[in-house]
Amino acid sequence: MKLVSTPRIAFLRELATEILGVYGLGRTVVAVDGTDARNRAAFADDLAAVFDELEHPVFRASLCDFRHSRAEQARLGAESPERLLRYLYDFSLLRRVLLDPFRLGGSTGFVTRAFDADRDTWVQPTWLTGPPDATLILDGEYLNRKELRDLWSYSVLVETEGDAVRFGPGVDDDADPVNEHVVADRLYRGAVRPRSRATAVVDLSNPEDPRRVFLDSC
Repeated sequence: MKLVSTPRIAFLRELATEILGVYGLGRTVVAVDGTDARNRAAFADDLAAVFDELEHPVFRASLCDFRHSRAEQARLGAESPERLLRYLYDFSLLRRVLLDPFRLGGSTGFVTRAFDADRDTWVQPTWLTGPPDATLILDGEYLNRKELRDLWSYSVLVETEGDAVRFGPGVDDDADPVNEHVVADRLYRGAVRPRSRATAVVDLSNPEDPRRVFLDSC
């Protein structure tokens, strides 16, 4: 279905064309990293819609649907930003039921949703299959971490206006009390430097008019 042309859709068409120009054949995975869950997921949804417009088979998944249960998180450590960063998500489950079988192709089934975080319970798996050439778009936080980043064919880091406020130059990590997610995000950025790891960095300060950020490598 032809999408209504807007600056956002035009940007996403260019991004999709770039991705498909290199990764149009076989099973490929595109990661959309970022701290703003709502804007990050909406960006990934719209990118998937553009892939669909281009008649390229596409599947969507979110890291939030592959969490550890609250009981399992508690078992793995005391409540802290460090635990949030290390144990909020079940990366073994993500690989086992989604990433690995998706990459195998053929008739191998995969699951795009395994856990209901709101209800803190597993969901009945829906096993999917796809054609030999297909793209999976996965959004989530912390996706450029060491144990995951080699799994992506292409990765996008989306940054919003809130990121500039929370993590911009001159922000004092010790200033003003912040919630555990913000501290975990700071730990992630300090250890991983996702801007340097992502294939593309996108400024979503104005979500309706995304801009590509080209970093100075010097």
